Order: sequence, then structure tokens, then C-alpha cells
Amino acid sequence: MPKTVLIVDDSATMLLSLKTNLEMHGLKVEQASNGKEALDKIKSGLKPDLIITDLNMPVMDGLEFIKNVRPILRFTPILILTTESEQTKRQQAKALGATGWLVKPVSGQDLINVMKKVLPGV
Repeated sequence: MPKTVLIVDDSATMLLSLKTNLEMHGLKVEQASNGKEALDKIKSGLKPDLIITDLNMPVMDGLEFIKNVRPILRFTPILILTTESEQTKRQQAKALGATGWLVKPVSGQDLINVMKKVLPGV
């Protein structure tokens, strides 16, 4: 059974790019365009093996999403994929429960390599 990855990003281009790359590696992909949409999917029963989220999004940003999803999915790895490189944001994300941080643009292979570290069997 393939692993399920939830991608949360307000950029349709980024969602398509990530989805294509992950599906090429045999992963099942779910998508949401902001944190609230992703949280609603999880509350409705979605149990992803890994979450990749952007930081800056409308409605609910990545930090707020992590804060709200952590009590529900306590052990699911969460990677932040963002253009932000500010150290205080990284520290905030880590304190809220983020597993890792990647700065856009990231190559498809680099993303897969990081995923293999946080999610065995990818």
C-alpha cells in the first residue's frame, strides 16, 4: 500500500509540481490550498503518512495549521516547504512540532531524500 502525502500550498503550480514528483515515486497524494482546508480533511478522516506544508498561505498559514494538527496527528512527520529562511520562523515551526524545513526552490530528488529520512519506506 503506497504512503499518503498531504501537500498544503496556495500555489496551484507548486501543488502540481509536487504531486507529479511524488506520484512518480509511487506515493499517493492529497492536496489542500490552505491550512484550514487541510485541517478539515484530517478532521474528516484523512490520515496522511507525511505532511508537506507551505508557510505563507491565506485563511490559515502553515504555523497555525501545525499548531492545530499536532494534537490530532502527534507522530506524523511535517515538512515545511517555503521561500522563508528566517531563523525565528524556523524556531517557531520546530516548537510547534515541525519535523523539517526546506527552502524553495528544492529539487525533486532533494525532497525525496529528505522524505526518506523522516518517513521510512518512501
